[in-house]
Amino acid sequence: MDETNSLMEQRKAKLAALREKGINPFANKFSPKDKCAEARANYVEGREVALAGRITAHREMGKSMFIDIKDQSGRIQVYAQKNALGDEQWNIFTHLDLGDFIGVNGIMFTTKTGEISVKLVSFTVLGKALRPMPEKWHGVVDTEIRYRQRYLDLMSNDDVKQTFLKRSAIIREIRSFFHGRGYVEVETPIMQGIPGGAAAQPFKTFHNALGCEFYLRIALELYHKRLLVGGVDKLFEIGKNFRNEGLSRKHNPEFTMLEAYEAFGDYETMMETVEPLICHLAEKVLGTLKIEHKDAEGNVTKTIDLSRPWKRARYKDLIKEKAGADWFDVSSAERRERAQKLGAEIGKDYEDFEVSGAVFEKLIEPTLINPVFVTHLPKELVPLAKLSPDDPTSVEVFECCINGAEIAPGYTEQNDPIAQRDTLEHQAGGEQQKLDEDFLVALEHGMPPAGGIGIGIDRLCMMLLGQESIRDVILFPQMKPKA
Repeated sequence: MDETNSLMEQRKAKLAALREKGINPFANKFSPKDKCAEARANYVEGREVALAGRITAHREMGKSMFIDIKDQSGRIQVYAQKNALGDEQWNIFTHLDLGDFIGVNGIMFTTKTGEISVKLVSFTVLGKALRPMPEKWHGVVDTEIRYRQRYLDLMSNDDVKQTFLKRSAIIREIRSFFHGRGYVEVETPIMQGIPGGAAAQPFKTFHNALGCEFYLRIALELYHKRLLVGGVDKLFEIGKNFRNEGLSRKHNPEFTMLEAYEAFGDYETMMETVEPLICHLAEKVLGTLKIEHKDAEGNVTKTIDLSRPWKRARYKDLIKEKAGADWFDVSSAERRERAQKLGAEIGKDYEDFEVSGAVFEKLIEPTLINPVFVTHLPKELVPLAKLSPDDPTSVEVFECCINGAEIAPGYTEQNDPIAQRDTLEHQAGGEQQKLDEDFLVALEHGMPPAGGIGIGIDRLCMMLLGQESIRDVILFPQMKPKA
């Protein structure tokens, strides 16, 4: 029998002993009036408190015992004495293990070593843990276990728990920011007849009652534009998108997106939305515009400075700085050759704009640590945006790059139904069934000029919270099922 099974048998025996005494730990009720961290912070000697949490440490001292209990706010020490509890209650108390849940009533005091504690008056057993907690000092270090059994990670690693509490605060502040600017929060379909708004491989499902295939959405955009047509002038949505593609440090098949649209705005309007939004999040949730990223040993590896104003640079200008001032004047063959010499990976079937894109993604984007709005991207990359009036090869689009990655694209949205149909038909390669006719019909009813943005919440949280993998900001990332 391995150690875990042996410990489980011991704990089951203790559970049976409790039940023999008429105690069912899973049926008891207790209403805590205080949080552990608040009790410590608002310490008043002699004050009565009622706390509840998980037992995370215990130290036996003959006829007395110290335990630590922990709730979401933090931990506090509890001091129990046999003489104070009486033989029967003391016997029950000794049947408790690390990981069990307990409610305590007691009185605040300070030990001789200066530790703020609670002198136990009475207690209620609230839950029995049949499996042991992760090892105290090292917590969960196995990456596979951390992601598959996130509850163990949260239980043992306070920094991990803080990351997810801050992620929740970031999403709360996003909503507050947009509500404060008069935006309406909306909800649009996750199951769609035609997956549109991006070029990505969708997940398929089947609707039995309707007898047809549906797709999990790959983007929010096309339904939001229908709402602009309908007269909702400022709107946003925070929702899940799904793309049936690979996993990486920056990609998860299921991810959270923010999209927002403003009628009578454009890509510049949206830059003036993204910049204050991200600064607002940093200041409200983190209390600083200087974001530190650290290695496993806690050493600062880089600092991202979000101080305003943010730099703006044209896509073509950045490429010419890296690949040569004559980049867009030389032949396509020479561009391919030069890109390969620079170290960009060029597929044999790459079109000309994709060669330039490879140079940007490989050699430029990773160097953009502090915020940069990269503007006027090639028209082939963004079929739902308007052409730049001063350069018909580019569109009025920006990519907000921070920490070497795209955080937020923003557009001047295309509202010309004829131009939009032509672009989407070209993208579909002549396959009529790939066109979202309902969306095109909506545009034909008239859509106001508008600006729009999309922000990947997971990547935003990676940047703000100093995490280098998307899995460290998603509570339950996709994993291959166990055999």
